[in-house]
Amino acid sequence: MPRASADNRAPPAPDSPAALKRRALGLLARREHSRAELARKLGPHAASTEALEALLDAFVEKRLLSDARYAEERARVLARKYGSARIRQDLKAKGVAPEIVERLSAEGELARAVAIVRRRYPAPAQTPEERARRIRFLQGRGFSYDTIRAALRGDADLDRDPDES
Repeated sequence: MPRASADNRAPPAPDSPAALKRRALGLLARREHSRAELARKLGPHAASTEALEALLDAFVEKRLLSDARYAEERARVLARKYGSARIRQDLKAKGVAPEIVERLSAEGELARAVAIVRRRYPAPAQTPEERARRIRFLQGRGFSYDTIRAALRGDADLDRDPDES
């Protein structure tokens, strides 16, 4: 029997409201989602945009869906590898409201930058080329130049034991 091409397939029937709710709860059980991200994932399965918006509004009202909670969790996960600028850009791309994105603090960014550069480059930079390579690395990770400068300056200070003062 010949296989039907993708062009000839009928779109799947939309989920019933109960099935759409189950699908949404399944997604939220795995991890936090932003409202925009959940709407994008559920859109093809919803009977209408009004039904989808009503479901999302109900989830927000019941506190099952929260962009602020999603942003905090996503920022915490990304903070291990990236700086504030990269985290803000990621959250905006996921559809988180700008006021929520701006509320996230850059607290501890210097310590994160130092930890990241030390994981990648255990020994201090010996040449200007090595220093430039580290600067580019941290810029790519979304750290500000002031933070990078302080991190690379502090990297030499951190090689000494704090008890040796």
